[in-house]
Amino acid sequence: MSEQLDILIFGAHADDAEIGMGASIAKHTARGSRVGLCDLTYAEMSSNGTVETRIKEAEEAAKILGVVSRTNLGLPDRGLFVNADHIERITQEIRKFRPRIVFAPYWQDRHPDHIACSHLIQEAVFNAKLRRYLPDSEPVNVEQLYFYFINDVYEADVMVDVTDAYELKMAALRAYQSQFMTGAGTVATPLNQGYVERVEARDRLMGQRRQLTYAEGFVSKLPLVIEQFD
Repeated sequence: MSEQLDILIFGAHADDAEIGMGASIAKHTARGSRVGLCDLTYAEMSSNGTVETRIKEAEEAAKILGVVSRTNLGLPDRGLFVNADHIERITQEIRKFRPRIVFAPYWQDRHPDHIACSHLIQEAVFNAKLRRYLPDSEPVNVEQLYFYFINDVYEADVMVDVTDAYELKMAALRAYQSQFMTGAGTVATPLNQGYVERVEARDRLMGQRRQLTYAEGFVSKLPLVIEQFD
């Protein structure tokens, strides 16, 4: 069995988690949290780059952010559906790493794979705690499931001040040169037409609501529990 993680973050593609919460990842790993990333696909349908290139870029981004694990389930890009096989594969990943907290993409986004990923993770988190589901593996009760934004931003329930870690997020995004940079042989996509700059502007705007330089926002379907109001 792999060592337990504090946090396990799922994305449909490598770079999803970095876009949505790269600075939060860096902030938590710097404080000693064991964070892992799981990409559902190899993004083989991407207009730019190759599977091999994207694997190397994902490894470099993970190194920059300080995560202890990055895995890929090899599910089909543009072929993610809420079905028994996909749910089972993701559930096994949760049981493998036994995280206290799981993150998934927000359930509304312009990319259908992000939407499918969100629903798959919700199903798998629920199933992971059922002792009669895949009874050969030990059940896991995830304490909290949060959702991060990728392309589209909605009302956040909680935000993290990521000002001090923000440059690491930018460095991790720059690791994906095949996606966010233009060059010989590349075609124009929304990702290489000022996308990183728009992500930065979004995170500035999120922080502005609480007079922070940068913040990343998250959503929870369950109420957040606190000991007291400070």
